Amino acid sequence: MKCICGKETGWKKISSLLVVVSLLSSCFTDFRSVDAQLLPQEEVQALEAISAKLQIQHWNITRNFCRVGFQYEGSDTAVVSNVTCDCTSANATVCHVTNIQLKALNLRGTLPAEFANLTFLEEIDLTRNYINGTLPTNFAKLPLTILGLLGNRINGSIPREIGDIATLEELVLLDNQLGGPLPQSLGSLTRLRRLLLSANNFTGAIPEEYSKLTNLTDFRIDGSTLSGKIPDMIGNWTKIERLDMQGTSVSGPIPSTISELINLEELRISDLNGSDMTFPDLQNMTKLKYLVLRNCLITGPIPDYIGDLPALKYLDLSFNNLSGQIPGSLQSSDLDIMLLTSNSLTGALPSLILTNKNDIDVSYNNFTESSASGCQASRVNLVSSHSSTESNSIEWCVKKDLPCSTSPQYHSLYINCGGSRIKAEGNEYEEDLAREGPSYFFASSQRWAYSSTGFFMNNLDANYLANYSFSLKMTGAEYYKTARLAPNSLKYYGLCLRKGSYKVRLHFAEIMYSDDQTYSSLGRRIFDVSIQGKEVLKDFNIKEVAKGVGIGITREFDDILVNGSTLEIHLYWRGKGTTSIPDRGVYGPLISAITVTPNFDVSTGLSAGAIVGIVVASFVFLVLILVVLRMKGCLGGKDLENKGWVLELLMGLDLVRYLAYVLQEQGTLLELVDPSLGSNYSKEEALNMLQIGLLCTNPSPTLRPAMSSVVSMLEGKLPIQATLIKRTTVTEEMRFKAFERLTQDSQTHTSSTFSLDSRGQSSISMNAPSSIDTSVTIQSKNDDLSHSPSGKLLEDLSDVKRN
Repeated sequence: MKCICGKETGWKKISSLLVVVSLLSSCFTDFRSVDAQLLPQEEVQALEAISAKLQIQHWNITRNFCRVGFQYEGSDTAVVSNVTCDCTSANATVCHVTNIQLKALNLRGTLPAEFANLTFLEEIDLTRNYINGTLPTNFAKLPLTILGLLGNRINGSIPREIGDIATLEELVLLDNQLGGPLPQSLGSLTRLRRLLLSANNFTGAIPEEYSKLTNLTDFRIDGSTLSGKIPDMIGNWTKIERLDMQGTSVSGPIPSTISELINLEELRISDLNGSDMTFPDLQNMTKLKYLVLRNCLITGPIPDYIGDLPALKYLDLSFNNLSGQIPGSLQSSDLDIMLLTSNSLTGALPSLILTNKNDIDVSYNNFTESSASGCQASRVNLVSSHSSTESNSIEWCVKKDLPCSTSPQYHSLYINCGGSRIKAEGNEYEEDLAREGPSYFFASSQRWAYSSTGFFMNNLDANYLANYSFSLKMTGAEYYKTARLAPNSLKYYGLCLRKGSYKVRLHFAEIMYSDDQTYSSLGRRIFDVSIQGKEVLKDFNIKEVAKGVGIGITREFDDILVNGSTLEIHLYWRGKGTTSIPDRGVYGPLISAITVTPNFDVSTGLSAGAIVGIVVASFVFLVLILVVLRMKGCLGGKDLENKGWVLELLMGLDLVRYLAYVLQEQGTLLELVDPSLGSNYSKEEALNMLQIGLLCTNPSPTLRPAMSSVVSMLEGKLPIQATLIKRTTVTEEMRFKAFERLTQDSQTHTSSTFSLDSRGQSSISMNAPSSIDTSVTIQSKNDDLSHSPSGKLLEDLSDVKRN
């Protein structure tokens, strides 16, 4: 027995609804005629324990408890509180609880083992709450047919005892925190129809024992870290209607036994590991409505029969290596959605596809020509198809890399993804408000564009723009309040950019989950990011990195090269994370803003590295000229004995100091620091590391610091020592005297002059525009070194000064 109460206008009102429902007299019926039908006292006690552990506020438990219930049907999520009893046993004098449904009530607390004391219980459905804990092993004592825990915080592993519930027909555990291997014992559940395990952390292979699950109609394992091959035994599931295996670590190929699954209506497999495979045999699947074989390493042609499957409405074969032409059957099919992006399809792009009213994506292929007029015919996404010709008949958006139709002129880009035009950090961020998402291409003149691919599962009407909600306390710039998202693939393009190196900053904030202890805070968004075809973020989780929702974060990537005129930023969903929290269609890549700035002087086009290279090359060239002149005798003789140390001295004065100066002048350590760090490093620490590195590579082994000293310097417990360079012989001491003076004074100023003071001492100094004094005094030939092998050189230097 249950009572259905009136409806509210939104799920946020459910808290007040729970209180009101428990008091509304209109929801009660006069049950005086059945007063004798009461719950046993032990079941009352079990319900009281369950209420306490789940922190249920609206239950008023008595022996007449079976008489009250309510249900609210929201737009996507049903809010249900229902307890159903069977009062037909014991001559209709006793009632027993058989079904408990507590859905989307944000219940907290721990999953109660006391459910096992309701010995007639057939259904436990606690979908979309905030319940933690592990699955109790004593559930095995119950005659359960349904165990539903979707969207909670259940952790640990699935107990093998669950396999002892012989009556079980539905085991729904997706969107939780379960892990470990899948228990082989579940293979004993021969009555099982639905086994939903997606968005957990299961490991290992799918057990062969599951071949006994011949009554399965629905099996989902998306987003887990399962490994091994797709087992041949899936061919035993001949009653199956839905099979989802997206974003796992499972390897292909798809077994040939899949052809036995002739009752399939929905097949989704993606992101397989392993070797290439040919297209699986699906021609007998006449009931197939949704077919997704995305990024499955499939090669060869698309079979002709695909377009003839009578029920097929949704086809996604993107990110494979399919070749050949699009079959004629697909050109004339009645598909609603066809996604063929990122393959190797060839031939002329059929005009029937371009004039089709439905959503089609054939981007990133090798089509040679197009008879369509306009890049946006029927919302067809033709972004960056890799055409093998530059025929004038091919539209701009079909050409490889979206080439600039004029001379590249831009050197920066600012986009407020999903939002209006704003000013932030002194820059104007362009608006990005196009609401179309599925298989859609949008270009803002030839400055930037975006391409969105795919549809959200089970919610074709989902929004592709996001605004912050749940009263989040936003931190960061204004652009964090909006975002663009996509179900599969989202690409942004910077167009008509000048060649060179750029800094790309990607701005993120999770704004679609709440920050409270409700099921809407349990969502996990996981996706990958590539820039210019190189993966820069793997399994990226905004909320986890930011340590909360509504918090703006930035990921910065330096030295991104644009060799043509187009910059590509690709965000991609690989089937990981939750897909039903808080509602269906809230998953996939999400981005708040994009900032692209040049690493070069926009007036000259030269980068900091290029300037350094020019300076260094010029300096080395000057040194070589001096050495050649010295060897030719133009600088006072042809003494070849000492030409080696002349080169070493001049180069030492290495080029190191001059390079350090230029790097400081440019304000970057880009050439000395691992580019993968982006800007996430301390410049002071980097300079300290450089100086310590010089200490550790001292030419004199005796002057290199001990490892314990190096550790202390790295930890900041010891000051970094000055670099001393000495040799025991007179010649070597002369040779390295310059280095000692340089490293002892970090504020030295170099000059490029030779001088002889009043005492007859020669000096060499090298010029640089700073306060650095790197003049090096060299003893005259009247000192004790006058008879050393370097004496001749000193005389020559003195002669140069006099002349």
